[in-house]
Amino acid sequence: MNPEKSSNDEREQRILEVASELIAHYGYDKTTVSDIAREAGISKGAIYLHFDSKDALFEALLIREMEAYTMRWMQLLEADERGGTIGVMYRLILQALQESPFMTAMFIRDSRVMGSYIRKPNNFFRRQEEHDGRFIFVKMMQNAGVITEDIDTRVISHVMDMLAFGLVSMRDIKNPAHIPETEALLTGIAEILDRALTPPDADSEAGKQVIRQLMSTAQAQMNE
Repeated sequence: MNPEKSSNDEREQRILEVASELIAHYGYDKTTVSDIAREAGISKGAIYLHFDSKDALFEALLIREMEAYTMRWMQLLEADERGGTIGVMYRLILQALQESPFMTAMFIRDSRVMGSYIRKPNNFFRRQEEHDGRFIFVKMMQNAGVITEDIDTRVISHVMDMLAFGLVSMRDIKNPAHIPETEALLTGIAEILDRALTPPDADSEAGKQVIRQLMSTAQAQMNE
């Protein structure tokens, strides 16, 4: 970390806002630090008072966008009576994603937006995947009675990983023209998961409590 890192929060947020707009439009590879500085109306050197590198700036942007998205998703979840069940969770994920094109690009690892960054061996996404979050989530939801215990926890979490990674990788192995829209895919996944995994007497509030706990832990990990 730069020992002379600026404490000008207003300028830092302006940099991130501009970076979000440019990268969403042109992609990570085609957006330079100079582009961001020019659009933000500051010098290139001023950016390096906040971020050590383009990667550091991009990762700060990822965290910013994820925190905003998570806050919105939690608002929707808390307001929905069935928000603590797996199917409704996925439906609300879709609703929150529709409000943030940048988060949608992150969610599906859109190569146009993420560019060469997602191929870096120690990128933000890979570091997050080191935490066995899906297994922990399923186990806690089973303990809360919101996901069935009839199927092995490891199997459920692995299938959910397959679905998540499939959303990312299928564009590389299947003609995009034959892939349903993201909205239809997430809606279908939500319906399938709900029918397969939600017990008839599932307590939505218990599921919400699990999510609150996990979101608090995830936020701490992102800011490590």
